[in-house]
Amino acid sequence: MAGIPNPFGGQDVRFDGYDEFVPEHLPEPDAFLRGGTILAGRRHAAFHRVTRACFEERGVYDATFGYNLARLNLDPRHPEAGYRYAEESPDVLRATFTPTTPFCPQTHTLTLGSFRAWNGLAERHEYDLVRVRAAESHNESERINDALADLEEEYRETGELPDSAPDFGHRA
Repeated sequence: MAGIPNPFGGQDVRFDGYDEFVPEHLPEPDAFLRGGTILAGRRHAAFHRVTRACFEERGVYDATFGYNLARLNLDPRHPEAGYRYAEESPDVLRATFTPTTPFCPQTHTLTLGSFRAWNGLAERHEYDLVRVRAAESHNESERINDALADLEEEYRETGELPDSAPDFGHRA
């Protein structure tokens, strides 16, 4: 584990390493993932290292914690939050993001950024498509996931990431 100083005093936080798979520091796979082969062990860690690089290049950062979103998986203070993955087929990966709270206002932005990072940098991994969803525990998951499904469909049809952001159905 790599430590970082705690800006609020007290003990340093010891993050898990990117080469480690610590299931007790990860959310349980949800229904979306159970439709495929759950990545665990070395396979999870390997894809998560790719995730870190893709998110770094595309700026997928958690504004609350001020770090690359991939690091949330390694933060033992939030064992029920982060990404889990499942292989749907040899060419398609499913990814579910579980935020730290069921009302996290960043979830739509973070899942959209994740989709764009993984699919916009597809040459970095072995999948033709990474399907992204917000965990069902999020209060806006249905709306967010409908918009992500629309984005995914457009990407499958065109092979291009749309220039405009999907409508997440937020009320004005």
